[in-house]
Amino acid sequence: MQVFHQIHSLRTALAEERRQGKRIGFVPTMGNLHQAHLALVQQAQASCDCVVTSIFVNPLQFGLNEDWDKYPRTLAADTAKLEGIGCDYLFCPDETEIYPNGMAEQTRVVVPTMTDVLCGASRPGHFEGVTTVVTKLFNIVQPDEAVFGAKDFQQLAVIRRMVEDLCIPVKISAGEIVRESDGLALSSRNGFIGEDERPRVSQLYRSLSWARDQILSGRRDYLALAEEAKEQIENAGFRPDYVSVCNSHTLDPAAHDDAEITILGAMYTRGARLIDNVSLVLDA
Repeated sequence: MQVFHQIHSLRTALAEERRQGKRIGFVPTMGNLHQAHLALVQQAQASCDCVVTSIFVNPLQFGLNEDWDKYPRTLAADTAKLEGIGCDYLFCPDETEIYPNGMAEQTRVVVPTMTDVLCGASRPGHFEGVTTVVTKLFNIVQPDEAVFGAKDFQQLAVIRRMVEDLCIPVKISAGEIVRESDGLALSSRNGFIGEDERPRVSQLYRSLSWARDQILSGRRDYLALAEEAKEQIENAGFRPDYVSVCNSHTLDPAAHDDAEITILGAMYTRGARLIDNVSLVLDA
């Protein structure tokens, strides 16, 4: 695996790959890699000739009083994991490489409406930071395909809209959610879950799955279902941020005749904010 810190040297290496007609895959991450990240890289490897993984803890997507300072940085271990699965390139720039004119002066990329709801309502400016840095990374790597985890479903939907709106020539693929045996979705923030909380945190997934099963059984009172799911989370001892039944493509509140639906939720433990989602397709 070749490791690059500078944009120019990475572009030079990838230009040679393109001259050879190779299809380039890309997996952007913030590091602290776990099995779900590695599954995204392996998914990219299955459809591309070479794969670039980036590691950059993007300060632009963290708000005030969020966990940028304590976000786990484990570059040596991450590098070993990527080498172990045969990743071709690792791009790990520093902040001045990505934001040479400083973040305050940085041109921003904004996807309206979709970023004001759900996680966007709780984390103002977060998705602006995500779409800005992902656009920059797409311009740096110029991949044919980029793979994002479906756990961050709103992020996935926002990036798909951004790519469509800005005519960026990259295929966006989704990697399935990787879960622990009790249903907890793998996340770099799971390390902040208290030991006494750990047996109960799968309640988020259980409540979203319960709502899905209710819909599949015929219920269409989506607002009431979301409130009942939030009550289940509260009864398990956690503070829900939101539960929402949405159209899978627009993230608008689901209509009774929507066929593709995603139920998204977020909750707070003492040390972490966890997100999850489940999707379903209804018969026409």
